[in-house]
Amino acid sequence: MKTKTPAIPYVVWMAVFVVVPLLLIVVYAFTNYGGKFTLENFTNLDVFLQVCGNSLYLAAVATLICLLIAYPFAYFLAQTGPATRKVAMLFIMLPMWMNFLLRTYSWMTILENHGLLNQLLEKIGILALYNHISGANLEFFPMMNTPGAVVLGMVYNYLPFMILPIYSVIIKLDHSLIEAARDLGADSVSVFRKVILPLSFPGVLSGITMVFVPSVSTFAISQMLGGGTELLLGDLIERQFLGGSYDPQLGAAISLVMMVIVVVCMVIMNRFGEGEEQAVML
Repeated sequence: MKTKTPAIPYVVWMAVFVVVPLLLIVVYAFTNYGGKFTLENFTNLDVFLQVCGNSLYLAAVATLICLLIAYPFAYFLAQTGPATRKVAMLFIMLPMWMNFLLRTYSWMTILENHGLLNQLLEKIGILALYNHISGANLEFFPMMNTPGAVVLGMVYNYLPFMILPIYSVIIKLDHSLIEAARDLGADSVSVFRKVILPLSFPGVLSGITMVFVPSVSTFAISQMLGGGTELLLGDLIERQFLGGSYDPQLGAAISLVMMVIVVVCMVIMNRFGEGEEQAVML
């Protein structure tokens, strides 16, 4: 008879670090300062709707860019030899071994007004050429504190989370299916479109989930590269708990709504992925 004793530590860990915080968020979201039940926290979400739209938009843009970069890279990586794969995987994982804040700070040095990128553009004449064509008199290209800088930070920090699941699926594809398609007269484009792409779709969905979810809830990237001008969901929640506008009840309500949005998005993507897998099998 199998004993259930070894599972007890895991159950306790889940209860303390997952269930209890979630229950606290729910309690705070539906109570006022006096501890009484109220729905007022959900009626004070005027700013939340605009910030939510901005967060979803920037996260979607970052996810799309990651997908456009990661899929060709993962596909190419799967076609290379073992030695090349090891070196490539090392460079993919190397930034993840560094602290998240240090990686983001490095982009602040690159993108600032007189940073490395602006100095490079000035030396090669791009800045002078732009001023000549547009008639402007810029001393530098404004890159910091812009939506583009926030999206760049998201792409840089979360790109490995898109590459790895796609690569893991493509490298495990049954090559007999590809050979069978070619034997039946399919060209390379048809093989990719009708065999490789559908079979790699679970990895694509995993990558989208792993990039979109942290992107929509991040606050460090938007604060450091956006300078507080691009307010995201994570920034709004952080301000309610740690900022000057201290309101933990409102912050808990926003957190709860954000969790619902994320769960709905994940359910939709999982259902879509299941439909694609069934279509491929048929």
